[in-house]
Amino acid sequence: MGHPTIYPTGVTLYKPEKCWSGFTIFQANEMGAVLMDMNGREINVWKGVHGMPNKIFPGGYLLTGRGRRSGKYSVQDGLDLIQVDWDGNIVWKFDKNEYIEDPGIPGRWMARYHHDFQREGNPVGYYAPGMEPRIDSGNTLILAHRNVRNKDISDKLLLDDLILEVDWEGDIVWEWSCNEHFHEMGFREGPKNTLCRNPNYRPTLPEGMGDWMHINSMSVLGPNKWYDAGDERFHPDNLIVDGREANIIFIISKKTGKITWKLGPDYDSTPELRAIGWIIGQHHAHMIPRGLPGEGHILVFDNGGWGGYDVPNPGSPTGVKAALRDHSRVLEIDPVNLKIVWQYTPREAGFLEPMDSNRFYSPFISGMQRLPNGNTLITEGSDGRVFEVTPEHEIVWEFISPYWGKHVPMNMTYRAYRVPYEWVPQAAKPAETPIAPLDVSTFRVPGAAAAGERAREVGVEGCQPYEGSNALCVASVEDPTEE
Repeated sequence: MGHPTIYPTGVTLYKPEKCWSGFTIFQANEMGAVLMDMNGREINVWKGVHGMPNKIFPGGYLLTGRGRRSGKYSVQDGLDLIQVDWDGNIVWKFDKNEYIEDPGIPGRWMARYHHDFQREGNPVGYYAPGMEPRIDSGNTLILAHRNVRNKDISDKLLLDDLILEVDWEGDIVWEWSCNEHFHEMGFREGPKNTLCRNPNYRPTLPEGMGDWMHINSMSVLGPNKWYDAGDERFHPDNLIVDGREANIIFIISKKTGKITWKLGPDYDSTPELRAIGWIIGQHHAHMIPRGLPGEGHILVFDNGGWGGYDVPNPGSPTGVKAALRDHSRVLEIDPVNLKIVWQYTPREAGFLEPMDSNRFYSPFISGMQRLPNGNTLITEGSDGRVFEVTPEHEIVWEFISPYWGKHVPMNMTYRAYRVPYEWVPQAAKPAETPIAPLDVSTFRVPGAAAAGERAREVGVEGCQPYEGSNALCVASVEDPTEE
């Protein structure tokens, strides 16, 4: 599907009476982190940071990152993780994962963080009643990288995902390495063979390396009803992660490091998995925290696009990125019976399947947040769109980022979060002004109005100006599937 070259940016729709209103944080490409109100007014801008993601804490603090290691030697290695105050002053910093001496670049300590982090006190990094992240103490969980070799996976150098727990002083007190748990993940023989040959090879470093798992979210389960009922798989200290290259979501025991629960990498093996369907290239899998509607369920942005390992096939001659789908889904899944209890897909968005499905589609980045009123804030990241939907799938707020990147010419935003007004005492509660959506059937830019008016006079819908005074019109049909 093509996209228009001209379209509105900023907040395009706002129904205050149906929203859970607050401040929203997002990354404005290279410029920095922007905190805005519900009408799109920018409340604060932290320039020069590159949060992946940015997270607002009580008191107006921002947890974010600064800079990336040279792409020639890494994949998304963040230099450090920092907490800054309202004015941008650094109040906490971590960079001591690994001392890096890349050729021609002065050696330095580096966090090599990527994609996610969590501060003690809150399991998921967004607002949940009674679970505020600590701002001047406590431990921080950080998703990071190290390079490893593991011949059980491949003879090639691997870019491995690492979870670090660091204390307030920056000392590492716990760590978990993904490659050490390969045999717990349940890959079939065909995908294992593909992984061995090509563990998602990236041409970095002289010999290259395989970004074999590409974990893109990491959070704590927190208190939940499953553990309260005696299910040890869901211990509140356990962590949930997802690997987009393997189409897998799994829970890690904090005590043993072993995998206690998983979804994928194969979605054909049971009736329950077949009913869910293939989750492909997913992002931001997490358990909805206690105190929010749907608590205990797993939320995941099922991107579609490309992901997973399998035997070579026409869509993937190498067997890498073997599963394909050209639309996205947001799924809320009961982790015990593996049933979808709520979803937002092209069907709920009102698009005609399958012809129009890719109108809800972000093949990379993206995420979602469950709000206290039961709404869901969804980041459709590749086109810079953030929107809030009700449980009945009504869009009640929508924002399109106006910030385009210089190095990557897109207005993409990785992940947005909504926080309550009281978390930001530096700013007064703003006026909340409703914004009605444009009527795109009648709106015309200057110069196009005459053609549109002429079309309405003759009673034809769906007209657009064409070659000056004429109009190109499309008549409606009863069944668009018939040719």
